[in-house]
Formats: sequence, C-alpha cells, structure tokens
Amino acid sequence: MKKMKTATYEAEKGKVKKVILLYSGGLDTSVMVKWIQEEYGAEVITLTADLGQPGIDLPAAKAKALKLGASKAYIIDAKDEFAEKYIAKAIKANALYQGGYPLSTALGRPLIAKLAVKLAHQEGADAIAHGSTGKGNDQVRFDSSILAIDPDMKILAPVREWNMTRDKELEYAQQHGIEVPEGNKIYSTDENLWGKSSECGILEHPEEAPPDEVFTFVTPPEKAPDKSQTITIGFTMGVPTSLDGKKFPLAQLIQELNTIGAKHGIGILDHMEDRIVGLKSREVYECPAAMTIIAAHKDLEKYVSTIHQNHFKAELDNKWGYFVYAALWYDPVMADMNAYIASMNKAVTGWVKVKLYKGHVQVIGRQSDNALYDLQLASYNEGHTFNQAASPGFIELWSLQMKVINQIKNKKGVTNEALATGKHGQPQTS
Repeated sequence: MKKMKTATYEAEKGKVKKVILLYSGGLDTSVMVKWIQEEYGAEVITLTADLGQPGIDLPAAKAKALKLGASKAYIIDAKDEFAEKYIAKAIKANALYQGGYPLSTALGRPLIAKLAVKLAHQEGADAIAHGSTGKGNDQVRFDSSILAIDPDMKILAPVREWNMTRDKELEYAQQHGIEVPEGNKIYSTDENLWGKSSECGILEHPEEAPPDEVFTFVTPPEKAPDKSQTITIGFTMGVPTSLDGKKFPLAQLIQELNTIGAKHGIGILDHMEDRIVGLKSREVYECPAAMTIIAAHKDLEKYVSTIHQNHFKAELDNKWGYFVYAALWYDPVMADMNAYIASMNKAVTGWVKVKLYKGHVQVIGRQSDNALYDLQLASYNEGHTFNQAASPGFIELWSLQMKVINQIKNKKGVTNEALATGKHGQPQTS
C-alpha cells in the first residue's frame, strides 16, 4: 500500500525527475545521493554552500558527489553574503538563543535555502532535498524557508522517510562503497564561519562530560596558553570592521578571530536547549569569534545607549534570537525588528578592548565618540558638575509609591514577610 505524504509540499515518487540535494559530504547526504537515485529514479544535482566551514575539503566533497552519481555538483562561495547579510544582523542583535547559543547553524539555513531555490530554478529541478531528521530544527528551517521563497517547490527529506538508524546508514554506505570520515561514525556536526555544533554519541547523555575528541576546532581551556592575549575590536554602526587597528572585511575578521579565540579556548558551550519541535536537546558548540564579538558589541552598545534603550533592546534581542532559531527568518516580523535594531546601532561606533584567557572573554576597555558617559558628571573627585544636593528630592519622588504602600500595609498590620509567603488577608481560625 502506498504511503501517503503528510504535507502537500512533500515530493512523491514518480513525480520527481530532478532533485537539488543540499550536500555536506558527510554520512547522511552521501547516502542520499545514492538513495534518491535508487528510490525515486531521479537525477541528483548537489549543492554545497561555502559558509566558511573550517577544515572542510570542499573540492573533495564535490568529487565525492560526482563519484556517487550526481550529474552535477555545485560549490557556491557565500561567505561574504553570510557574514554581511546574516551574521552582521545577529551581532547587532547580540543573538544568543536561550542565553547561550549564538545561532551559527540556524543563521546559515535560510541562506542555504535561498541558494537552493535559485539553483533549482536555474536547473529546472522539481524538488530540493536535505538531510534533516524528523526530530530536529533544521527540517523546519529548510522547509519553511524554501516554501517562503517558492511556495510551489517540492521538498524531499530522506532521513524522515527511510527510518534508517545511524548503524543502518553506515551499513548502506558500506554496501554502496561510500567512504565515511572517521569522525562521522560517532558525531553529527555542522560548521560555518560563526561556529561548529556537535551532537550524537555520548553527547546524547547530558550527565556525561563531552570527551576531548569532540573539540576539533577550539583548544580545551585547560590546554590553552598560560599567557592571556589582549585584542581590540573596532565597530562601525554595530558591525566589527577592524582588529587591532587593521581593517578587515567581516568574513575575514571573523576567521581571524576564530583562530585567535580557538587558541585560547574561547567559545566552548555545553548547552541544553528547547528545540522547535518540543524536544530537549543537548548540543556542544565551538564558537570562538561569535562569543568574543558579541561580548564586545554588547558592551559598546550599552555604553552609547540610554537606560531605556538598553532595557528594551535586551528584550528585543531575546525575541530576535528565538525567531531565528524557530525558522522565522522570512517572516515580516524580522524586518520590523531589524529596522529598530539597525537604527539603534547607528551610534555603536568605537572600539572595545578584550582580554582572552583560558576560555574567558573579559572586556577591559572601550571608547566611542557617541558614549553617554561624562567624566565630569560621573567623577567623585573635585571639579565634578553633578549637583548632589538635588538627590534627596529625586529620592523622595522615586520612593514615593513604595513608601505609601508600606504605610498602608503597616496600618493594616500586614508584614512584608506575610506578603512574600501569601499568608496575608487569610481569615483567622480559633
């Protein structure tokens, strides 16, 4: 009996002749090149987006795809677009999902989807395929983004369909002569300019510490140099533009900071997070440049913004991070938030001095012509211009409501302790 597809956008056998496969060269997508040809009888064209993955041999991945039967294999260099149109917005938003994850993988997905739709139109493809599972976030990000750009595009997600375990995938790979890198036998990873994520294996047990073998990018802090390194990051309207006084395009600056930060053990995150589909997930991240830049940007932004801007922006940043994580990059709400965030960041120009030492990022200085700090107002030394005699009047007005409510409570015999325990106002019993 033919299995019915759950959603109308899912590709069906017999109706798909040419597929654009989002291809990383890892186990899942390598198996898919063969599987789609066998199960769907379709021509496969692979697309590998170069988002600055460190340590990935892209020409080798292309050669592997062609060897497995892909009719064409594209590598698209999108590093600058990724940095300038996606990461730059995340920096301005101090984007950390649930206070920790800098959204490295989540930021890349809407860009890859856009590239895939463009290539599908160029090649006359019927569908786009990706290697996401039915339990993860990326299926939502890819499917939602593709459909937002082209509502008529069909989508194929073999991992959701074939129900293979990782062991079964390895067995299939062996049967079809598909080479699998040693690390891919244990961990599932994703990498780009903004960081690396790892899951599977022992990482699926939250009570267990990640083994050193997980960290292929960042030096474990205890093995980092015993001497700290101080760097200065220059910002222009919220975007990093220089490192130690030298100008860099954003993508290159991030790569430079990744190298420096990784050496000092910066950016290792062991993060329990809430996936879009409702599951708890343990992810291990290596994001040295991201964590360094966000710490510096947040400090400079606070320095040049009012208290009200800073309080409101913190709430907006939290929302921005959630919407990106939750696959809503192409929702109009993102454009609305980005407009405010960009406006506020017009003043975020200056430099921040940061000390890196054994996994810690410490801001130790900042300067901006837009700073709201005034030495003559803030100083306790002679010559200050702040009229401290005005403070009692301010305090009387500031504390007025708190004073009034406590007067009322005292008249009623209600203590603050009773209010805290919720026992006030209860009828007395004999």
